[in-house]
Amino acid sequence: MSEERFECIVVGGGLAGLTAAYVLANAGKEVMLVERGNYCGAKNVTGGRIYGHSMEKVIPGFARKAPVERTVVKEKLSSVSDGLFSTKEFESCDPRIPGGKSYTVLRSKFDRWFAEQAEQAGVMLITDILVEDLLVQDGRVCGIIASGEIMEADIVILAEGVNGLLAQKIGLKSPVEPDHVSVGVKEVIGFNKNLIQERFGLKDGEGLAWMINGFDGVCDAFLYTNNESVSAGISMHVSRVDQTEKSMPEMLEDFLEHPEIASLLEGGTLLEYSAHLFPEGGAKTIGPFYGDGVLIAGDATGLCVNFGDTLRGMDLAVESGRLAAETAIAALEQGEFSREILAGYQKALEASSVFAILTSREGE
Repeated sequence: MSEERFECIVVGGGLAGLTAAYVLANAGKEVMLVERGNYCGAKNVTGGRIYGHSMEKVIPGFARKAPVERTVVKEKLSSVSDGLFSTKEFESCDPRIPGGKSYTVLRSKFDRWFAEQAEQAGVMLITDILVEDLLVQDGRVCGIIASGEIMEADIVILAEGVNGLLAQKIGLKSPVEPDHVSVGVKEVIGFNKNLIQERFGLKDGEGLAWMINGFDGVCDAFLYTNNESVSAGISMHVSRVDQTEKSMPEMLEDFLEHPEIASLLEGGTLLEYSAHLFPEGGAKTIGPFYGDGVLIAGDATGLCVNFGDTLRGMDLAVESGRLAAETAIAALEQGEFSREILAGYQKALEASSVFAILTSREGE
């Protein structure tokens, strides 16, 4: 058994986990973050756009320090019928609103930077290690088991991603159902930044977010401009896989070769190919978020939504990580880690922008 004991152990080095660990460390708590990738961001995949409001609460002015790619100033929304695009273009939200800006990001860069900030704040970061199980004593989670070693903590925060295997083991999450998840695949294609700006009608530092609904009849598509690359991909509800004879890679190629898209990507160099499963069940399918000695944040709780004109998950992950950390801090100061005490996390989430965003278009 390890002789080390922490006030909090965070499982998962995505945005929810990094936020929780960072906030805890800034409050002077002893916190360890465990990530199965060989660095934070190695296994994290997203379309590529983060809304800044939640990060502003954690690191004010973060975009001046973080490796964001471009500020989104232009948006396109297309619907596809018989292979033809019908597109409208509009300006993004008012950049003068505090936290109202959004940015294109590459997670391998952004999460790595965030991990550095967490370590500087005092987080013990352990990478390239898989958490196999939770340590449970008298019904309360009180640590983790990783590589056969036991590491104890007063509170464990699970930010392990959409499958939530550890949360499943303690009965706080059901197995993933096809109706509640989508799969996305994307390519990151490299370009000279001046060529990106010329083709997409952008100035230096300006970015475009483009959502395409109904591509190939069964999936949605997206395109984001980065500083010297373009992120382009598709997503589809897992429950719809039997509605097409094409594979996801085939549909991605269809999208990239479509005349509306191919001319914009001509001459680019493939830098990255990735795929990711993400929650998309809506507010009614998420939770619970807490148990005795444990809190759950990010994709593991289903905090992601596709509105058709925008796909949001990163800002919700950050907000849930912050609120989980604040709940843990209060519990540590009381020395009480029961479900009743940690239930304050769910109340905070339900009163936050997370639920406001998730439920903002219900009934439409």
